[in-house]
Amino acid sequence: MKNAFYSIPVIVSQMAGSIAMAQPSTTPNVVFVYADDIGIGDFSCYGAKTIATPNVDRLANNGIRFTNAHSAAATSTPSRYAMLTGEYAWRKAGTGIADGDAGMIIRPDRYTMADMFKDAGYSTGVVGKWHLGLGNENGSQDWNSTLPIGANDIGFDYSFIMAATGDRVPCVFVENNGVINLDPNDPIEVSYKKNFPGEPTGKDNPELLTMHPSHGHNQSIVNGISRIGYMKGGKSALWKDDEIAKTLTGKAIDYIEQHKDQPFFLYFATQDAHVPRVPSAEFAGKSGMGPRGDCLLEFDWSVGQIAETLQRLGIAENTIIIISSDNGPVVDDGYKDQSVEMLGDHTPWGEYRGGKYSIYEAGTRVPCIWYWPNHIQPAVSDALLCQIDWFASFAQMTNTQIPEDKAPDSEALIDTWLGKTKKGRDWLVLQNAQNNLSITDGRWKYIPAAKGPSYNKHVNIEIGNSEKPQIYDLRKDAGEQKDLSKKQSKKMHEMQQQLDLIVDGRYGLPLY
Repeated sequence: MKNAFYSIPVIVSQMAGSIAMAQPSTTPNVVFVYADDIGIGDFSCYGAKTIATPNVDRLANNGIRFTNAHSAAATSTPSRYAMLTGEYAWRKAGTGIADGDAGMIIRPDRYTMADMFKDAGYSTGVVGKWHLGLGNENGSQDWNSTLPIGANDIGFDYSFIMAATGDRVPCVFVENNGVINLDPNDPIEVSYKKNFPGEPTGKDNPELLTMHPSHGHNQSIVNGISRIGYMKGGKSALWKDDEIAKTLTGKAIDYIEQHKDQPFFLYFATQDAHVPRVPSAEFAGKSGMGPRGDCLLEFDWSVGQIAETLQRLGIAENTIIIISSDNGPVVDDGYKDQSVEMLGDHTPWGEYRGGKYSIYEAGTRVPCIWYWPNHIQPAVSDALLCQIDWFASFAQMTNTQIPEDKAPDSEALIDTWLGKTKKGRDWLVLQNAQNNLSITDGRWKYIPAAKGPSYNKHVNIEIGNSEKPQIYDLRKDAGEQKDLSKKQSKKMHEMQQQLDLIVDGRYGLPLY
């Protein structure tokens, strides 16, 4: 597909032989483009040689590219929870990977980043993958009526979201707390306990499938693809998998166009490159790396469409674009889509160990790019940062007071995000799929002994759980290949103490 977004000019003025940056606005528009399961090695600006992502690269080359920025967790739901609440997800029960019929995990009385932007005078919108639950309680939703609790109840003025994620039922879009295109004569029924009589499943009816599962994902069939969970009815409301990226990108563009004359915050959460991967016809087969590679191209197209829209409307110079991902990469995450066989020399995890679900670096060290013409100089930063800090950092930028005891783990680091300093966090705690924790100061990475599998054979990823503690010097061993636990017992003890302080809610206290 030909993209209208060809170039982004670097807009600077020369004064006395140096670059003079414009004074930052306190209310720039903010657009988060949040990828799904895309790793730090998946973009050409991060060194990928087998795929080109020109639209992402243009933003990176004219903005700041972070090399040590992290999602708060190695899986989707807890990362999104932490990003929107400013609280580590491991502090709150029920923040693991959510089923499609999960109740709202962030309750209406919780102050969110969207609330903060509203207090700062912004219009707020969310478009895309949600995966944070809807309705009051698990399994209690009436999908045929307006949901009593949804994204609009936690700070978003507008929402157009997937009910959960692409591989979970119900496979419908929810706009402002209601399923769209629903025929009242064909109501939706959803269960995560048992199938509905007579409804085919991937397990029992593989002949109906156009894409077969590699593990799990063998329940209700929607569009020839079996999913997690059971669903009946709602045929007119079902999304078309090969049109998801176009639909979501179009809604994001609509939102920007409708709010171009006022400050706005848009959380644009894409489906790419989460399973099931069904790229549109324009991208299918174009990467030479199977559907996952094709979806990387499609994600890059979405980024280009957003950037082109901002330029066309004349608001690019007053808009911060952020590109990042909810966790590290995974290649086979449940479907036989040839992504493993066609991966070739591509390394979605870059030089790092692990991937999605993992306690190792590739589980949470994700691509992160900030672009703001005339305000952010082109740079690369190795500062230790986390998406959980966006909350307090934007409150700092907009001079908005966060209520006491809210966003407890978010740090105000706006100067670091804008490239004015490379001073990042002193400490960062990260979690894997089993909710086991690690702690890093940017150089040292300490992984306490923990229960759980060391390896997930289904996805071919080292999860990193071990009966013995581990410690790595990331400056010398970014790939975490040399465990120094036998030589660094004192350092491990210090880091365990710091981890205990943070877990107890006493972040930043000195060690004694």
